[in-house]
Amino acid sequence: MPAYRAPLDDIRYLLNDVHDIGQLAALPGFEDATPEMIEEVLKGGATFCEEVLFPLNQSGDAEGVALVNGEVKTPRGFKEAYERYTADGWTAISAEPQYGGTGLPEMVRFVMEEMLCSANLSFSMYPGLSHGAYSALMSHGSDDLKARFLPKLIDGTWGGTMCLTEAHAGTDLGIINTRAIPAGDGAYTITGQKIFISAGEHDLTGNIVHLVLAKLPDAPGGTKGISLFLVPKYLPTEEGGIGTRNGVTCGSVEHKMGIKASATCVLDFDNATGWMVGEPHKGMRAMFVMMNGARLAVGLQGLGLSEVAYQNALSYAKDRLQGRSLTGPKNPDGPADSILVHPDVRKGLLRIKALNEGMRALAYWVGIRIDVEHRHPNTVAREEASDLVALMTPVIKAFLTDRGFENTNIALQTLGGHGYIKEYGIEQYVRDARIAQIYEGTNAVQALDLVGRKLSMEGGRPVRRFFELVKGDVEAAASVDGLEEFAKGLGASLYQLQKATMLLAEKGFANPDEVGAAATEYLNLMGYVAVGWQWLRMATVSQQKLAAGEGDARFHEAKLKTARFYFSRLLPETATLLAAIQAGSAPIMALAADEF
Repeated sequence: MPAYRAPLDDIRYLLNDVHDIGQLAALPGFEDATPEMIEEVLKGGATFCEEVLFPLNQSGDAEGVALVNGEVKTPRGFKEAYERYTADGWTAISAEPQYGGTGLPEMVRFVMEEMLCSANLSFSMYPGLSHGAYSALMSHGSDDLKARFLPKLIDGTWGGTMCLTEAHAGTDLGIINTRAIPAGDGAYTITGQKIFISAGEHDLTGNIVHLVLAKLPDAPGGTKGISLFLVPKYLPTEEGGIGTRNGVTCGSVEHKMGIKASATCVLDFDNATGWMVGEPHKGMRAMFVMMNGARLAVGLQGLGLSEVAYQNALSYAKDRLQGRSLTGPKNPDGPADSILVHPDVRKGLLRIKALNEGMRALAYWVGIRIDVEHRHPNTVAREEASDLVALMTPVIKAFLTDRGFENTNIALQTLGGHGYIKEYGIEQYVRDARIAQIYEGTNAVQALDLVGRKLSMEGGRPVRRFFELVKGDVEAAASVDGLEEFAKGLGASLYQLQKATMLLAEKGFANPDEVGAAATEYLNLMGYVAVGWQWLRMATVSQQKLAAGEGDARFHEAKLKTARFYFSRLLPETATLLAAIQAGSAPIMALAADEF
């Protein structure tokens, strides 16, 4: 049977020693969010994830969801777990106090999100979608809509969804068919069908608030004609309770290879009553608040699954006796050595470990930037944070989920035949991880967003700021004994990333296919550099701790050894990625359609 323990030691190290979480208490509204308070909150979250959610993960996967008379039934134990989740206040963790939230930093929710995804990804999606609906409504909803719906979303008694995709349109939202007709008194009637709606129907909450993209009768073509509407499953009463059933029904649930305990629904809207969120024809602006939050959350799904897969693969490797070490027996009194003595097994596990710890550091750093963007009193600091969050959002989504799927597969391979068997749990992580590369915009779409939009944002200001941050730490480390090797390697990879950036800028204007052909490699190149930057920061901190005789020496020594593995075995992959980018689009576009 699999097991999970929240990596609290690593989380504590990142928050306190590497990222200085104490800075958040200096932001307006976060005065009570001290490192000590945040640690207690996260300890409680870890206990909930380990003891309540993780035991439901395999059973939920085996049972799945069921559609009965138009109502979705979640697996046994989910409803009780959700009731405890809301009672403990987790749905309110980073929401605004004026509507019933606890007002904690967004970064705290980031950490909790990772633990939720490790413990039970399917369960995490129900409150995760609700938080996304809260964010969009908080940013663009009218005062009336906020007052009527936000308290229920925050206390978890009502759930939320995002309804974008239609069967014929896929990612091309500009051609959606769902229509909204003014009905008087500020309401609209919504008609159309949406597919792939996570948490679109379930029995965890009394009501579900759908945020739906649709077009008004006078809408211009393309995405500039899309508006956003709030469409509840049940219309609220004047007193704020649940009233009559609205014209939205679940036509079917998808039968999927993974996240089987998460209801992925086809929703039919038939003259359903809804209210506009934001301005007419500007629905994408409002929905992107939800979509960008969801993309960061999906990145954490890749990290969370990679972490739990690593824990179980490592435990198996330590206990599994098979073969002897190439340099002589390490367990001479036993029939064989553990498979952890074999270089190839160690290489796979080290790859997961180095990526997990580096990706976690990057994700938490972005989480802190979100809080700075929203709360810092200095305009320049907010602008810088906003730039960096925008730049890193597609990287977090795509790089962490690509590596997450690869890492769960490496973990499965570590178990050999047992990895392929349900009892050991790893095969579920592989299946669950696969969807993260697809939804909330496929990773190819994320790459195109990075090279097509984010690099040119504000005249290239976000990417320049990122380069300056990395370059500054490289230069500072270059003259420090013990850090030179890390600084040299990261400096070389940063140069490769800068070279690739200039190459895309030069070629992209003449031939857009050059940008499309290089996008995925470019995103991965930036991902390896960004994670390498975080490893340089961790190596710097751990070396300082060792020199001062502070903390757990073995912990910090392991950090330096893992950093050395990352810089020697993983970061050099940036050279291959640059070579692929330099090869251009010609080899990709040369074949005619009938030559495939």
